[in-house]
Amino acid sequence: MSRFPTFRTTSLLSASLLLAVGATACSGDKDGTGLQTSAALAATVLPTSLTSQKLNWQPCPAPSSAQGGDGKAPGKLPDVTAWECASLKAPLDYAKPDGDTIDLAMIRAKAKAKAKGDGKRLGSLVFNFGGPGGSGVATLPGYDAARPLRSRYDLVSFDPRGVGNSAGVTCLSDKETDEQRARNHNLAETAEENKKTAAACAKNSGKVLPHVDTESAARDMDLIRQVLGDAKLNYFGISYGTELGGVYAHLFPKNVGRTVLDAVVDPTENSTQQALGQAKGFQLALDNYLADCAKTPGTCPFQSPEDGRRRIADLLSKTGKQPMPTKSGRKLTQEEAVNGIVQPLYSKEMWPILSVSLSEAEQGRGDTLLAMADSLNGRDDNGHYSNMQAANTAISCADTKRRLTPQDVGARLPEFRKASPVFGELTAKGLLSCTDWPVTGKSDTPEVSAPGAAPIVVIGNTGDPATPVAGARKMADKLGKDVGVLLTVKGEGHGTYGVNQCATKAVNEHLLNGKVPSNGTVCS
Repeated sequence: MSRFPTFRTTSLLSASLLLAVGATACSGDKDGTGLQTSAALAATVLPTSLTSQKLNWQPCPAPSSAQGGDGKAPGKLPDVTAWECASLKAPLDYAKPDGDTIDLAMIRAKAKAKAKGDGKRLGSLVFNFGGPGGSGVATLPGYDAARPLRSRYDLVSFDPRGVGNSAGVTCLSDKETDEQRARNHNLAETAEENKKTAAACAKNSGKVLPHVDTESAARDMDLIRQVLGDAKLNYFGISYGTELGGVYAHLFPKNVGRTVLDAVVDPTENSTQQALGQAKGFQLALDNYLADCAKTPGTCPFQSPEDGRRRIADLLSKTGKQPMPTKSGRKLTQEEAVNGIVQPLYSKEMWPILSVSLSEAEQGRGDTLLAMADSLNGRDDNGHYSNMQAANTAISCADTKRRLTPQDVGARLPEFRKASPVFGELTAKGLLSCTDWPVTGKSDTPEVSAPGAAPIVVIGNTGDPATPVAGARKMADKLGKDVGVLLTVKGEGHGTYGVNQCATKAVNEHLLNGKVPSNGTVCS
């Protein structure tokens, strides 16, 4: 496919889907967590041993299993440019810049243009593909849509702290994760499983857990900017990457270069509100799929949207009572069936796979739905898991200070079920992921106001299941007047660049030629 596999959360049972609630703090030396605040850290001067380090770029090896690698090194680009990889040292704790460091895994493809100037090389363009927990090192080589941007940029990405090969968080073993996914869980059982996971994360990765928050990752991006030799950070954030970009703009408004935020996280909502929005968003996407499916009776397993909703409810009811067998010997539970439906809803290109999955499941075969759920959870064909789910939980819980009990979530279940008969309950259970987390979270919502920053193009898609379009409007408003520039796409799926021609053209004009679209532009 010409597109990268869209991010994408881990399972709906994970921390906050792809919506980590960003880190912020009030002014002063300390906040209620006892940690140094943003204002105090803003004055921190990093040692020259970090800001002046020289990266040792080498041909990239195959991505590791933690990064979700398939055992193959990234191939060369069509003009035979090789992908290069390096490690950058960053402070483990930005409050102690002279203390311990971690290595951040990075990747780049050099620009076609050699010298800077009009019509020539503009510097680096840094990508974050979301999650939180997605490996930029593993994802960027497959993001074919970005190749035109190499005409003027080095294409760069990285594994954020806690992700992949950047001090990746480790929690459960592959076997333990399989066992956890092999059962349906009520609220109390979900909380108990999450408690075991949190204890495993603390045992295996306790040193890094307090420092994998979004604000620290944003500071890493400014260090990356300095080491790459760029006066400004040119940035493309997708999904959770939009929140990371917004937090960066707040912390370093004067360092914001040409920036695009696509599939935007709502910075005004806490984790509960975001989860409810996602339940509604995925239900809308499923309804849109069913309406589209019914127009092609030769390939659609359903006679009408109403027929589809009824039969999907029956299927989930059956898997709730008796998990469905697969050829592998593993069972498709109700929760994994829901996750298997979620995965193809991220992109309209995958809707035909959803039709096949549901048709097979109605015949008693859960293989394709389970394969979709495996993809969502970062499990490969050999049974190995990337650290995507562990990193998702760790970053989310380091960011959000909300710690809900089964009783809290139980009181909200009717609201979630009403929002989505299919996705509501499992989405609500995801709110328990941080309940017994060993690290105190920082905030309810991220701070993204960025007065004085250069214009930031903010893109929302009306049919986006994971980041509803309203979030883009709120992000643009929160970034501030003359900073947030809203572009709305009337379409389906999570993300628009490389999918919608109008949005792709606007992004290219902004990034390559510095032309900012008119605020309020609508693409059909």
